[in-house]
Amino acid sequence: MNMFDRAALITELVRDEGERLKVYRCTANRRTIGVGRNLDDVGISATETTRLGITVASCVASGITPEQSRALLDNDVRRCEADLDRRLPWWRAIDAVRQRVLVNMCFNLGITGLLGFVNTLAMIKAGRYSDAATNMLKSKWAGQVGKRASRLSDMMRTGRAS
Repeated sequence: MNMFDRAALITELVRDEGERLKVYRCTANRRTIGVGRNLDDVGISATETTRLGITVASCVASGITPEQSRALLDNDVRRCEADLDRRLPWWRAIDAVRQRVLVNMCFNLGITGLLGFVNTLAMIKAGRYSDAATNMLKSKWAGQVGKRASRLSDMMRTGRAS
């Protein structure tokens, strides 16, 4: 079984999402902090409050440290992996670069949004990576995220990081 390069994924997510230590409103008008942590829909878990000493209220009032941001990011990546394992168990059998594409998309869209890519996911599962890459670029999502979609599509097509 292949395992994606977590450090490369983290670098890509920071590039794609940005990292802000103060609360801001994302394009969907949700309160967000760190590397794309949606405070309105995801919040801060009880475990994160215990381990990191933060709550949604403290994030809004004071922001977070770089270390807290990275811990939240790590938890979000783990949640994406668990969602993929539960809903698309075949994803672990594809190569590591394409795994990273799926985790990145799951991070950005949530598992429910990613599962909306029914045809693209079927193409990926069947190893039709070029077709999947083309399909990715035809989506509404591609128009919304621009260069991110182009990079991820290239990675899907070639199996190489871009």
